[in-house]
Amino acid sequence: MEYQERIDLLKELCEAKGISGHERNVTRIMKKHLQDYADEFLYDNLGSLIAKKAGSGDVKVMLAGHVDEIGFLVSKIEKDGFLRLHPIGGWWGHVLMAQRVVITTKDGKDIIGVIGAAAPHGMGPEERKKVKDVKDLFVDLGVKDAEAVKKLGIRVGDPVTPLSTFEVMNDPNYVLCKAFDDRVGAAVAIEVMKNLKNEDHPNILYSCGTVQEEVGLRGARTAAYVVDPDIAIAIDVTVADDFPGGKSNCKLGLGTAISIADGSVIGHHALVRLLEDICIEKNIPYTYDMLSAGGTDSGEIHKSRDGVVNATISIPSRYCHSHNTIIHMRDYDATVALLTEFVKRLDRKTLEELKEAKR
Repeated sequence: MEYQERIDLLKELCEAKGISGHERNVTRIMKKHLQDYADEFLYDNLGSLIAKKAGSGDVKVMLAGHVDEIGFLVSKIEKDGFLRLHPIGGWWGHVLMAQRVVITTKDGKDIIGVIGAAAPHGMGPEERKKVKDVKDLFVDLGVKDAEAVKKLGIRVGDPVTPLSTFEVMNDPNYVLCKAFDDRVGAAVAIEVMKNLKNEDHPNILYSCGTVQEEVGLRGARTAAYVVDPDIAIAIDVTVADDFPGGKSNCKLGLGTAISIADGSVIGHHALVRLLEDICIEKNIPYTYDMLSAGGTDSGEIHKSRDGVVNATISIPSRYCHSHNTIIHMRDYDATVALLTEFVKRLDRKTLEELKEAKR
């Protein structure tokens, strides 16, 4: 795909509303882009999309990018018209105040609000230092009372999504939006299947948009049960801290990040080395990723049935779990290149060699 096509795909995916449990908008976009490339579409009963493309062999390869993003549910409507929030996924209070959100009603109407933030005037130094808990935050809709809120169609339980627009930054390799975690993984899964349209691959490819990752890797478990993969790669973002005050353990622009381990999985060591060898052979830029906490869809996929040969590939991101995350297109392109080449060569012999490395 050309640069602008890739940008348009990421923009469409990232700007779509789809917090955990409300992902249908995003799976529809994913299905639209794969309509001319997949042989068949399957779903699990949580809503994960599974696009199947048969090659010349019977090894089942699963690529999983989760389509849900973090957000909120309306937990209470105050009598003066403000909304209280129940968090869906991991939020840090510092990134939330004075940010815009959109509440989607049962009838599909979008209502814009802003998370309230008191002015600093008159605050003592201790109060300024405090990080607000989500339970203490509220959404201001610009209405006078609860009755006005109800007339808008808002009810307890309605999804609340961060409001953010996709931007190409001053260096066009850098792009910004909400929900790169993990619409970028879904985009990679789409591109890999598109790249294989006229290519032989000795396996069956399943490009999956899994749901409810941010609340416990739930769609990964159910989608893996449907696919029953022989080998699986979770595609996600990882934390880049190459900014003032950061540790710079992971940087934007170095390439695709091969995950050694995180809080949910230890990558299959032979598979990790195979991915590394492909990068070296094909001159694909790469780096490594290792996190002591947090997890990806791999955390559930590798435990499916009697176990799955599995690893995670990540795209470094700054300011993850906020309204404004930044990624680098070089890392995205490297991830697509690596996984396209991986699927093109993954045959029964290679799979058995990977399994044998554990015996």
